[in-house]
Amino acid sequence: MARVVRLLVAVLISAFALLGAVRLVAPADGASGVRKQLAFLKHELQSGAAEEAQRQFPEGYFFLYALYGLTAVDLNEVGEARWALGRLESEAGRAPFGGDMALQYGVFYRGWTNWLRGGILSRQRDDGELRRFEEDSAAIAAAFDASPTPFLASYPGRAWPVDSTVAVASLRLHDKLLTPAYDTTVIRWVANVRARLDPATGLMPHTADADTGEPTSGAQGTSQSIMQRFLPEIDPEFARQQYGLFRTGFLAAPLGLGPTVREHPNGTDGPPNVDSGPLVLGVSLSATVVTIGAAKVQGDESLADGLATFGEVAGLPVSTPWTKRYALGAAPIGDAFLAWSKSARPWVFAHSSPPKRQMSYFWKSPLLVFFLALGSAPWLVGAAWRRRSSML
Repeated sequence: MARVVRLLVAVLISAFALLGAVRLVAPADGASGVRKQLAFLKHELQSGAAEEAQRQFPEGYFFLYALYGLTAVDLNEVGEARWALGRLESEAGRAPFGGDMALQYGVFYRGWTNWLRGGILSRQRDDGELRRFEEDSAAIAAAFDASPTPFLASYPGRAWPVDSTVAVASLRLHDKLLTPAYDTTVIRWVANVRARLDPATGLMPHTADADTGEPTSGAQGTSQSIMQRFLPEIDPEFARQQYGLFRTGFLAAPLGLGPTVREHPNGTDGPPNVDSGPLVLGVSLSATVVTIGAAKVQGDESLADGLATFGEVAGLPVSTPWTKRYALGAAPIGDAFLAWSKSARPWVFAHSSPPKRQMSYFWKSPLLVFFLALGSAPWLVGAAWRRRSSML
């Protein structure tokens, strides 16, 4: 019996190693895999996943529906995107965003919903949605024009620059889809942002003073990964400058095992936060996932492919003929961010030439060696044990 158990353990370890190696070298499943993720997410949303996420994260409900809707836009599933937008505009969708702010419900809520509505209109026009998009874009622009800071409040007295970045991108989308009206607002916003960069990294800060816009904390991976996704839609030149700094300052390969994104810049350490989740060797899993989409929009396909491939190995995906989920489906909000990232494409400006720095294909070599060693180890140990036993 002990011999049978040892054999089964050896087979399981070798099968795990073989699966990891195959996932490392096989091409990603692309849109078909994302559609399976959406099918899984739709079931989870209908089963109360958004309400559960809200008990864990400040914007859990909102993000699950928003990311579902944005991914549906990228896949041209307009009906699903409208369904998600309807949930965002419900009482439950607006509930966390009350308080006295210049922009009703705050720039986080208004920016993401305006971006989603614009995406739906880019796929299929609707007169009612068109009027709402025009009204909300005008309100967002007016709030920026009247503000002494480029970073509007998301909650009373609190500002995160990433949220204003999404809202300004929605103004650019307005000007692509309809009569241009907000170029001056956007140009002024970029100039004001350039004057308030994090002095340590040259990047946009993670948090800012809601009254002055001055940085109150340095750049962090979770917000940077989203900003790098949206900046190319606003100002491609500024975006390329910021992306170069981000790529240099936050990309890492702990233990040489694969590309990841740190929460704090290389050479520094700091605590995790509610968005980053637990940090493993300084790496933020959420920032790593979102950077897949940022790299795709920036034209950095080698990094996007590398991060996505590493995710297929480390993310423990489980597929059926109809659905796909990661981490055994334990955190649907993680699946939502990953689906949104894997489906990424520019909505306003097509990306220019890719960054000069490209990932080497040989980044996979250490992992392949690891899987080879792991798969061979049970059999080598077993053979050595048998030789030793025969000599006794």
